[in-house]
Amino acid sequence: MSILHVIVLAAGQGTRMRSALPKVLHCIAGQPMLKHVVRTASTLQPQKIHVVYGHGGDLVREQLADLDVEWVQQAQQLGTGHAVAQALPAVPDDAQVLVLYGDVPLIERETISRTVALAHAGSFALITAHLDDPQGYGRIVRDADARVTGIVEHREASAEQLAITEWNTGILAANAGSLRGWLKALDSDNSQGEFYLTDVVAMASAQASVIETVQPQRIEEVLGVNDRVQLAMLERAYQRDQAERLMRSGVSMADPLRIDVRGEVSAGIDVWLDVNVILEGRVRLEDGVRIGPNVVLRDCQIGAGAQVFANCVIDDAIVGCGAMVGPYARLRPGANLARDVRVGNFVEVKNTTLGPGSKANHLTYLGDSDIGAGVNVGAGTITCNYDGANKHRTVIGDGAFIGSGVELVAPVTVAAGATIGAGSTISKNAPANQLTLTRVRQKTIVDWKRPQKKSPI
Repeated sequence: MSILHVIVLAAGQGTRMRSALPKVLHCIAGQPMLKHVVRTASTLQPQKIHVVYGHGGDLVREQLADLDVEWVQQAQQLGTGHAVAQALPAVPDDAQVLVLYGDVPLIERETISRTVALAHAGSFALITAHLDDPQGYGRIVRDADARVTGIVEHREASAEQLAITEWNTGILAANAGSLRGWLKALDSDNSQGEFYLTDVVAMASAQASVIETVQPQRIEEVLGVNDRVQLAMLERAYQRDQAERLMRSGVSMADPLRIDVRGEVSAGIDVWLDVNVILEGRVRLEDGVRIGPNVVLRDCQIGAGAQVFANCVIDDAIVGCGAMVGPYARLRPGANLARDVRVGNFVEVKNTTLGPGSKANHLTYLGDSDIGAGVNVGAGTITCNYDGANKHRTVIGDGAFIGSGVELVAPVTVAAGATIGAGSTISKNAPANQLTLTRVRQKTIVDWKRPQKKSPI
């Protein structure tokens, strides 16, 4: 079997997007369209992926510098045939070439795998599809024996050809040596003055090459994006697929149309997602997790039986089994909640571990802290972890009780079983099993009067 090279065309300006951003950098599910295409192509394990870039090329390469691809510049946009020709010098004649498009983001591995397999068998393989009204697409022309003889662009088609419902997706696979010869024979004698890649189909047919066609499983996977309306349509198609995948794995949803997956999500059974949940990056939801409405989960793990109530943001954090978070809580990077922890409304946790059964129920900030098991943190408590230059840690031992409105000035340790009186500012270590507090004596000023605003003259 010959080696495979993939050429991704990503040089178009995308004027109908009406954007300063190159078209292939517009996102589906939080990732640039081009990244989706390259990721899918990579699953075929090609020898090399060549990305042909042009408009906004520096920005494309900068934002997608992590891609393992060979970048090929198309300095002048002279058509799709010209674009493919820019990448072919780096492809040996005996290789197979798969041509994809950076603005066709939902193409699936199974479809392109079938296409490459047909090309490996010695054929020229082309992905086509059927639409009742393929407005703007090139039409597939067949002879009386239903063999493909060519492709006619929409703008060049006759009235009879425009009635054809089979259209060209542009995605093809062929032998590199043959493709190189056909591209050299292209001319730009057409209404656009461009070198059309589609013209190689007629050349292949004239040389008696077998031209096979492959149909996609779903029409959305071969649709391109030319404007923001089409971008939004494919976004919804992608999200619908992700919702269905999760539901088949054991996830229930209040409304599958109001879930957004922008990363890789794995889930156990009997998981519940309410409306407007956003899942970004790598998210793991274990058995029996319940997520309330308007929650953002990003690069996190939620343990079995845990509950996240409405309007929480959990970012790069771990929530243990049976824990409860929110509503209106924020877990920032490094937050690690053990089993049965309770983090309540308007609590923020950052770079902090909370031991089993500990709770911080209201209006609290816990940063850079190590909190033991069975600790109660009262409302309005904050760890003063930053001195303007450095971060310092707060350590709270098992079973400690922190009263409301306490300031813990790090570095400081509250030993196991200690109690901190409400309203205290603690800047020295508090001993175990003792009450520690800092308060001034309360007094009342007799005959004091509150200042009054002067009445206007």
